[in-house]
Amino acid sequence: MKELLRRLKLQPILSGEAGLASLFANILALATPLFVIQVLNRYIVHGVDSTLVTLTTGVVLAIGLELAFRQVRMRLLRAINTGPDAAIAEAGFAVLVRAKAGTLERIPLGRRRQIINATSGIEKAFGAANIATVFDVPFSLLFIAVLYMINPMLATVVLVFLVAIFTLGALGGLSAHNNTREMIRTGGIGNSLIATTTGEVETVRVFNSSGFLMRAWQTHTKAIQDLRLLMERRQTVVQNLTQSGMALMSVFVVSIGAILVVAGELDVGGMIGANILAARALMPISKFSQLGPTFSEAVQNMVLLKEFSQLPLEMESGSYKSEYAGGLELSDLAFAYPGSNTPLFESLSATVKPGSILVICGGNGTGKTTLARLIVGLYEPMRGKILVDGLDLRQSAPEWWRSQIVYLPQEPSFLNASVRENLLTANPDLDDAGITRVISAVGLANYMDESPRGLETMITDNGANLSLGIRRRLAMARALATDGMLVVLDEPTEGLDNEGIACIHAAIKSLAKRGRSIIVISHDPKVIKGAHIAVDLNLKPVPRVTERPRAVEG
Repeated sequence: MKELLRRLKLQPILSGEAGLASLFANILALATPLFVIQVLNRYIVHGVDSTLVTLTTGVVLAIGLELAFRQVRMRLLRAINTGPDAAIAEAGFAVLVRAKAGTLERIPLGRRRQIINATSGIEKAFGAANIATVFDVPFSLLFIAVLYMINPMLATVVLVFLVAIFTLGALGGLSAHNNTREMIRTGGIGNSLIATTTGEVETVRVFNSSGFLMRAWQTHTKAIQDLRLLMERRQTVVQNLTQSGMALMSVFVVSIGAILVVAGELDVGGMIGANILAARALMPISKFSQLGPTFSEAVQNMVLLKEFSQLPLEMESGSYKSEYAGGLELSDLAFAYPGSNTPLFESLSATVKPGSILVICGGNGTGKTTLARLIVGLYEPMRGKILVDGLDLRQSAPEWWRSQIVYLPQEPSFLNASVRENLLTANPDLDDAGITRVISAVGLANYMDESPRGLETMITDNGANLSLGIRRRLAMARALATDGMLVVLDEPTEGLDNEGIACIHAAIKSLAKRGRSIIVISHDPKVIKGAHIAVDLNLKPVPRVTERPRAVEG
């Protein structure tokens, strides 16, 4: 971070140095047309070899220095880009990592993936080569000024062509604006289709979805191809008109120059030198005119990045308890998904004292998992508060709170990293003995021993290729790694065999004996039997809260 800040502070200095290098490079670029003029007007007329040697030596030296200054400028521009490129890439990824889960989940996966593509597009558009072209554009006037000193009429002709080609490029960029926006939108649809075909292999094949996806992909491909064809046609027109304009300008310069030579108002060297100056003046304008679609795409990507950057982020800091005892209070809690006409539940109040067991039950879609996500801080309530030992969860530091809970989600997934690394992300201070303890607690000791790389076994596809039983046991091990005071388990025995269920029961019993507060979403009779409090979400809109039940119907 310090290095990034240092680079950002150096940007104004480096920009000034790059501008100075551009000035010197373009001044030195005048050497070639002046060399031609001098050779034609002095050497050919007088035939003095020493004059030719001097002129040749001078122009070769000037060309070498021009190359050197252009190389220096490229290095400076790359140095300028390093800081912003890193900042843009980090900012884009930070949104994906730190955005509030409830907000991020409402954005389609394909569009979320576009944010990384957007940062790459911005970096490409504002690369050193393109910025160097922009730096050269103002110096076109330098060549026009020198040309004016040779002949004002020729300078005027070149200036007219210069303005025309510049305008043509600007119009081309504007015309590409809407198409670029549509291209980015259509790209998001393609990303979603790719995500489905690569991530849902079983669904695609078992339910004969390949035909549907192929038709959708063909429609998407045609839309992309049509947009590309349209943009390529427009870009081709701009390029062809630009090239034709340059050729036409050369014809006008030579024709008018020839008339002036015949009239005795210009010599041959001046005419040829003027043609070279005209070409040099138009070169950066020509390059710049072709960058319109590139910059238009960059603008659209910046709009996309800005849209994502406005998503609410989780706090990086906040209040915390030096020692959390495991108390939890749901106070007048209500939650509804955006756009929903009715809340999932409201006026929910319950108190979980340290060491208590609360069971949440209800049918599908009643909000069991949503309530668990509210408790772990992934969602925020529409109304009411969640208090942890009296501290409002919305004011707490998220990282601190997640380290206080043992959380098993209903559909666990993992980082594409080793088993050890996945456990250590939950608790970086966990030592080898602690890792062995949590692995054994969920009955995975033999499984890990039989794996060729043991704890260094890499998890791929975020664990989707693991069997459901192994995935849930491994997720339980990760949950136990925090050794937090509050335990939140979402259907902990779902998908497990008898051995797995026995391990989970033993783990819950051990946690209860150690005084942990336990919140379980379950219909398991053994779990329900030990509950001190039960929340039945089947009752709408206000759930039923029962103290110390012995049996609860789901």
